Amino acid sequence: MTDSLATIAGMLGRDGFAFVRAPEMQALLETAGLRDWASFAISWDDLGVDAYMADGGRYRRRRFAAFRASSVGIARKPHQPHYQGREYNALFGGIARSFEPVAPEIGAGPSLLTILSFCRTLFGELVPSVKRWRMEVHQFRIEARSDRPGQPTPEGVHRDGVDFVLVLLIERHNIARGNSVPGS
Repeated sequence: MTDSLATIAGMLGRDGFAFVRAPEMQALLETAGLRDWASFAISWDDLGVDAYMADGGRYRRRRFAAFRASSVGIARKPHQPHYQGREYNALFGGIARSFEPVAPEIGAGPSLLTILSFCRTLFGELVPSVKRWRMEVHQFRIEARSDRPGQPTPEGVHRDGVDFVLVLLIERHNIARGNSVPGS
């Protein structure tokens, strides 16, 4: 484990979250094997409309995939709906939500597999007793307009019912500001 990765693991263990600036994260992922960022990033231009918006909005686009990971490697699971219990998401809990799958070439591509491997290493350092991981990938794109702000979580603050989450900002265009509340 590199010093940077150990520092991030320390922040996660101490604070419950770690904010890592883009240049440092990029360097960590490139060291881990990230090679095709441009084609990975452009895949966010081809996401389906999220049909489960409580306000009926059409400003969130999404794809989904599930993987299993162990020391042997990472493998994609058959496509399945995304499910959360009501205790984690009061609005959509208890509903099996079907989203378009992450494109096969992205799901098997070196960028995503590098990111998943990085997560397996980082989170595995925090709980070494876990030998097999279920990993979910959610590609989101929030579209804001000059007359309407983007609403990444119209369902409100919720927990996802998982032990660890990596939120990786892929790209921003014409953004004035935004916020996220770690640990909420």
